[in-house]
Amino acid sequence: MDYTYPYSWIIPLIPLPIPMLIGVGLILFPMATKNLRRMWSFPNIFLLNVVMLLSVYLSIQQINKSSIYQYVWSWTINNDFSLDFGYLIDSLASIMVILISTVGILVLFYSDNYMYHDQGYLRFFSYMSFFTTSMLGLVTSVNLIQIYIFWELVGMFSYLLIGFWFTRPIAANACQKAFVTNRVGDFGLLLGILGLYAITGSFEFRDLFEIVNKLVYNNEVHFVFLTLCALLLFTGAVAKSSQFPLHVWLPDAMEGPTPISALIHAATMVAAGIFLVARLLPLFIIIPHIMNLISLIGIVTLLFGATLSLAQKDIKRSLAYSTMSQLGYMMLALGMGSYQAALFHLITHAYSKALLFLGSGSIIHSMEAIVGYSPDKSQNMVLMGGLKKHVPITKTAFLIGTLSLCGIPPLACFWSKDQILNDSWLYSPVFAIIASFTAGLTAFYMFRIYLLTFEGHLNVHFKNYSGQKSGSCYSISPWGKEIQKNKFSLLLSINNNERGIFFFFNTTYRIFDNGKKMIRPFISIACFGIQNTFFYPPESDSTMLFSMSILVLFTCLVGIIGIPYNQSGIDFDLLSNLLNPSINLLHPNQNNFIDWYEFFINGIFSVSLAFFGIFIAFFSYKPIYSSFKNFNLQNSFVKGGNNNNTTALWEKIINLIYDWSYNRGYIDFFYQISLAGGLRRFAELTHFFDRRGIDGIPNAFGLISFFGGEGIKYLGTGRISSYLLVYLGFVLVLIFLLFYLFLLVF
Repeated sequence: MDYTYPYSWIIPLIPLPIPMLIGVGLILFPMATKNLRRMWSFPNIFLLNVVMLLSVYLSIQQINKSSIYQYVWSWTINNDFSLDFGYLIDSLASIMVILISTVGILVLFYSDNYMYHDQGYLRFFSYMSFFTTSMLGLVTSVNLIQIYIFWELVGMFSYLLIGFWFTRPIAANACQKAFVTNRVGDFGLLLGILGLYAITGSFEFRDLFEIVNKLVYNNEVHFVFLTLCALLLFTGAVAKSSQFPLHVWLPDAMEGPTPISALIHAATMVAAGIFLVARLLPLFIIIPHIMNLISLIGIVTLLFGATLSLAQKDIKRSLAYSTMSQLGYMMLALGMGSYQAALFHLITHAYSKALLFLGSGSIIHSMEAIVGYSPDKSQNMVLMGGLKKHVPITKTAFLIGTLSLCGIPPLACFWSKDQILNDSWLYSPVFAIIASFTAGLTAFYMFRIYLLTFEGHLNVHFKNYSGQKSGSCYSISPWGKEIQKNKFSLLLSINNNERGIFFFFNTTYRIFDNGKKMIRPFISIACFGIQNTFFYPPESDSTMLFSMSILVLFTCLVGIIGIPYNQSGIDFDLLSNLLNPSINLLHPNQNNFIDWYEFFINGIFSVSLAFFGIFIAFFSYKPIYSSFKNFNLQNSFVKGGNNNNTTALWEKIINLIYDWSYNRGYIDFFYQISLAGGLRRFAELTHFFDRRGIDGIPNAFGLISFFGGEGIKYLGTGRISSYLLVYLGFVLVLIFLLFYLFLLVF
C-alpha cells in the first residue's frame, strides 16, 4: 500500500486553518486584518492546491492499482453498539476530491476580484473554506453517520453562502427556503439511516451491502420495510440535488454571489446527492423498485428543468434550471445502472456549468459598471444585448460553455451526454425519446441565453436601460461618486476633460474607471461639433478571465478521459480504469473497445437534435437583430398576425408554454397554497382552540366563580326578614315541583 494513503485523513482538514486564523485576527487585530484582507485569499488558494495535488496523486494510484483504502477508529463503544469514524479512499472519492479542489481553486481565484469591493470579503472566504472542508469530509466519509454529519455541515454553510447578503430581504428568504426544503430531505435521510441500522446493525458501507444482500437472498428481511428505508435515503439525495419535487430552492439560491453559484450549485453541493446515490448504488440495485423510481425521478427532473428554463429572464436562474435538468440526466443514468456514464457527466457538466456561471458573473460585473448594483437590471437578459463587441473574451468563453452543454463535439458534455442517451435506448424507448427531446430543448434555451445576452444592437440596449423616465443611467453604487445633479432636460457635463451630453437624467455618476470610453462626433442644434462620450460595459479583470480560460481548457479537453481507445494493446480509457471495477448494469462485460461506426451513427442523431434546437433558437429570437424595442418573449415564435386560426392556435400554445415556464410550472404557487397556506390555517385553528378551548375552560370557571360570589354577596344582608323571604321562595318552588310531579303521575 502506498505511503500516502495513511495520511489521506488530512485532506478535509487542509483548508480549515484559514478561517480559524481569520477569526483570531479579527479578534486580536481587527483593523490590521480588515486592511490586509486581500492577503488571506492567497493561502486559501494555496492550501486548496495542496488538496488538488494530493487528490491527483491518489487518482494516479487508483488507475495503476485499482485499490481501495479504508481506515476507521472507534469513537464510542457501548455494549453491542460501536460508532466508528474514518476515511475511505476509492475511485469515487478520488473523482469527487479532484472535482471539488479544481473547481474550488478557480472559483476562489475568480472571487478575489469579484468580491474585492464587498464589505464581507473576509466572511466570504471563511464561509468558502468551511464549505470546502465539509464537502471534502463528505466525499471521504467511511459510513452513513459520518456522511450525515458532513451532509448537515454542507447544508449549513450553503445556507450562510446563499444568504451572504442577508440585509436584502430576497436573499434572506432564499436561504430560508433552501434550508427548509433541504430539511425535508435530511429528515428522510436520517430516518433511512436509522432504519438500515435496525435491519443490519451497522453503518459501514461494506458491511451494510453484504448484510442486506444476504438477508434479501435468504428472505430474512421484510422487503417493504427495506424498500421504505431505501426510499428515505433517496429522499435526501432528491432534496440536495434539487430533483423534482424538492427542486424549488435551487433558482432562489441564485441570490447569493455568483462565485457561490459556480461552486455550490454547479460542481459540489448539488453533486452531493448524485454522490450519495452512487455510493449507495450497490444497495439500491438489490431493490428494483427503487432503481425504477430513481430513473423516473431523473427523467421527470430533466424534462421539467428544461421547460422551466425556457422563459426565465434572470440569467442565473435560467442557468440554475439548466443545472437541475442536467442533474436529472445523471440521476437517470444511475437509475438505469449506467454508473460510469453518470459520473462522467457529473465531471463534464461541473466544468462546463462552472464556466457558464463564472461567465454570467463576468457579464453581471460588467453590467454593474453601467447600471449600478441592481440585480433586476444587471441580471435581466431582456435588457442585455450587443455585449459581444465589448466583452469578447467573456463572450467566447460563454459560447464554448454553451456549445458544450448543448452536446456539440468535441466538447466535454457531448461525450458524456451521448453515453446516457445511448444507454437510455437500451433501458426504455420512452425514456430515450424524452431524454433526446430534452437534449434538443437544452440547445434551444442555452442559445436563447447566448443570443439575448451577446447579440443585438448596443444602442437599443442602452435605450432600454435609460428609458424615458427620470432616473440614473450611470449609477454605480459600490464604487462610483456623484458628479453633479441637474433637473433640466439637457445636461452638459465637462469634468476633468470628460465631455458628455445626457438627456432626461437627474443624476450622473463618474464611471471613467469602470466603463470604456468611446468618442463619437455629435452634431445637434444645442451643441454643434462637441464630441460626446459614451460608456460601454467593460471586460472583466485578468484574474476573473484567467479562471474562465482554465475552465475553457477543461471544457474542451476533459471529455478525453471517457473516450475508450484500444489499439495495438494500448489501453487509453482513463475513466474506466479509474472506476474499475465499476457498477454498470447495462454493460456488465464492457470492454475498452468502441464500435466507432455505431458511435458515429448515434452521435449524428444527438448532434442533429442539438443543431435543430439551436436553429429554432436563432429563428425564434431573430427580432433581437432588428429591433429590441418591439421584441416580445411571449410571441417570439410567431410570425405574422392573427389572420388565420392556425396562427391564433399557435400563439395560444406559445403563450401557455411561456406562462408555464415563467411561473416555474406553478409548483411554488402550489406549495404556497397547499403547504404554506395549509400550515398557516392549521396554526390559526390550533391558536383559536388554544385561546378559546384550553384557556377558555379555566377562564369560564373563573367567571362562574366570580359572578356566583357576587350574587351570594348580595344575599348576605344580616336581616331575618330577607332570609325568611328567600326561604319562603324556595318552599313555594318546591311545592310547585311536587304538585307538577303529582299531576304527571296521576
